Amino acid sequence: MDAPSPELEYHTVCRVGEIPEGQGRAFPVAGRTVAVFYWEGRYWAIDDFCPHQGASLAGGEVNDGVVACPWHAWRFCIREGTWCDNPKLRVDTFPVRVQGDEVQVAVPPRKS
Repeated sequence: MDAPSPELEYHTVCRVGEIPEGQGRAFPVAGRTVAVFYWEGRYWAIDDFCPHQGASLAGGEVNDGVVACPWHAWRFCIREGTWCDNPKLRVDTFPVRVQGDEVQVAVPPRKS
């Protein structure tokens, strides 16, 4: 039987309104760099580093829920983290919540 999962620890990354619609920003959270995007009235968080050559995904353009890596245009779904050209490859996604005017992200411990 699996042990119960511990309560997620959320970290404030910015305030509501600091990320314009269709854009992202990178933030350090619990030893990781997380790209937080604001799209269609919601916040989404994925691993900031493109697995191709390590570019910051937060600097990419978001269209229809997909961010394009600014270096070589690899495209990732900001909801699921999947690579649009091969969904078997993905980047991590992270839970996001809004508490008052704070945008908060939880980065669970990596599985061993």
